[in-house]
Amino acid sequence: MVTSFSTALSALAAHSTAIDVIGNNLANLNTPGFKASVVSFHDLVTQSLGAGLGETQVGFGVGTPVTLRQFSQGAIQSSGGPLDASIQGDGFFVVRGSANQQMYTRGGNFMVDTDGNLTTATGERLQGWTAQNGVLDVNATLGDITVPVGSLKAPIATTDISVDLNLDASATVGPPPAQFSSSIEVYDSLGNSHIVKTTFTKTANANEWDYSLAFPDTDLQAPGTPVTGTVQFDATGQLISPAVGDPPPVLNATGLVDGAADMAITWKMFDGQTPRFTQFSQPSASSALAQNGSGAANLVRVGLGNGGKILAQYSNGQQVVVGQVAMATVRNPESLIAVGNSNYQLSARSALPAIGLPETGGRGSVLGGTVEASTVDIAREFTNLIVYQRGYQANARLVTTVDELSQETINLKR
Repeated sequence: MVTSFSTALSALAAHSTAIDVIGNNLANLNTPGFKASVVSFHDLVTQSLGAGLGETQVGFGVGTPVTLRQFSQGAIQSSGGPLDASIQGDGFFVVRGSANQQMYTRGGNFMVDTDGNLTTATGERLQGWTAQNGVLDVNATLGDITVPVGSLKAPIATTDISVDLNLDASATVGPPPAQFSSSIEVYDSLGNSHIVKTTFTKTANANEWDYSLAFPDTDLQAPGTPVTGTVQFDATGQLISPAVGDPPPVLNATGLVDGAADMAITWKMFDGQTPRFTQFSQPSASSALAQNGSGAANLVRVGLGNGGKILAQYSNGQQVVVGQVAMATVRNPESLIAVGNSNYQLSARSALPAIGLPETGGRGSVLGGTVEASTVDIAREFTNLIVYQRGYQANARLVTTVDELSQETINLKR
């Protein structure tokens, strides 16, 4: 009968712990990336009574419950935050705390601190790779992700241009459509723009056009020399001259009025092995223009896109990848230790994490502008709360009953 006291007390302690776990789950009902815990009960070793070789066994109660964190997928919710992100699938974001300890989290509410580092809402620094001099090397050492804050993007002088177009096969020598012109905006080393004009003129020879590429004279201290040449097509409208291996025409612009460096602009007439010009019986028209320069631009905003890419948008409309978020997978995530702020650390039972890019090596995908909701199911938690409450009440009643029996036993001697 004395054993009944310890048995009931162990049950009271176990059910109290279980209720504490439910309380923590419910408290984090709306914590992004939170993973609910469940309680696992186990009995203590039993004792055999008499010489019946175990026919009569009485247990010693219930052991201290084991809490298991369930890393199931939470619902993906749109947040609208430009730096918010969620993980769909397995894996964790890698962060570093104030003591430089490496931790792991599923919470995706990120922000930029005063030093330009991408951090969690509680200040842990997000780990990944930052572009250096415009080059992003994901094979480099993992480190803090630093985003450009209030930076001015330097201009890039144009060195290559291309025009995809069709020339009218029915054109004859004379006025339009015997001539077709197209303009493309290029940039010098100071970021000033200039309009380069391309002109195609039908010749007297079949399937042949003369071309001219000219820089505006008003932008030069002395009139420039246009680049001229001839393009020829076969009977099917495909470009045959110049050929793929021929040197492309280069337009030189020297002595710019604004004081910028001299320019040498290469006109790429082929996309790899594919000509950019055709001659079919359709009105002459350009379908695409491209050049590799840009003017100076101010940083407008920084956002975290799908795949974990950190994108910087500038006032000229360009988007540049300035960073990449890293992800880690742990084979047995249930062994991780929660250290607060939705962060986890490795325990002695944890497998070593594998860190790499999202959507590689079994890692899940990163979705920008979203957060992962808590996995707490309020209906299940309240159901468990009722069960544990009844268990606590029943074992409390057992203590009362055993106490009454003890009093009756003591009174036998009277």
